[in-house]
Amino acid sequence: MQSARGFPARLGALLLPGALLMTLPLGAAASEPAKADVTQAGLERLSHRRVFFGHQSVGGNILDGVRGLTPGAPAPALVEVKDATAALAPGTFAHALVGQNEQPETKLAHFAQLLDGGLAKQVDVALVKFCYIDFNSGTDAKALFEKYRATLAGLKTRHPGVTFVHVTAPLTTVQRGVKAWLNELRGRSVFGVGENVSREAFNALMRQTYGGREPLFDLAALESTRADGTPETFDVNGRPYPAMVPAYSDDGGHLNARGQARVASALVSFLGALPGTPREAPDSAKANP
Repeated sequence: MQSARGFPARLGALLLPGALLMTLPLGAAASEPAKADVTQAGLERLSHRRVFFGHQSVGGNILDGVRGLTPGAPAPALVEVKDATAALAPGTFAHALVGQNEQPETKLAHFAQLLDGGLAKQVDVALVKFCYIDFNSGTDAKALFEKYRATLAGLKTRHPGVTFVHVTAPLTTVQRGVKAWLNELRGRSVFGVGENVSREAFNALMRQTYGGREPLFDLAALESTRADGTPETFDVNGRPYPAMVPAYSDDGGHLNARGQARVASALVSFLGALPGTPREAPDSAKANP
């Protein structure tokens, strides 16, 4: 396990999320990417379902990974939607860029607007994902989670026929080595430290609230676990926090081809394994597949 040790207590922005995490479990065991046959089975099952995914850039990375899975196998059609009333045929993995980066509340509002505007009548599964850039060292993770919880609770009440999947917030790598030491010495922030602490505070609340109760896709766990099962962590005042495995990203935040394949295979298998029978598609969607 790698660590970036010795970050002093003067990083005051870390105190609130750190204190919050002291009362929560560190999180569920890391998910693993599915084997090829399981991934193919997931793709085949999704070719009969309708999914809606609200996201920004990392979500686009994941969809790129889905496009590259088991070429030639039965698979859902990836369709970007901008009109909430557009007809969706069975076997559609619909997606949309929702809200604005660094304004996570706008993503929740836009996601709800699209579903309330007509998409909820046409999909079997829906999920929305924040981006790593939505969190900084000063983010009030508890307040943001409460807005997320209230939004999803309202959607579940209004649209009982939709299965809502919760997704943990993605991570970034953490700056290490001489550059990190020099930044620390100069009193500058070290890339990924405060931000990942805030992300983990939010993710811990997601796991505590939904783990074992409602569908939860642990994106952060996938990103912070190496292929051999060992975790990527850093320490703040003796406490370990998860960070993205450097091999999964070329810029420290977005998923590269290796990271895309890892997450996409796990997501497809997860969504395909959800219980429930796909709802009948509207006549307009049947006529325009």
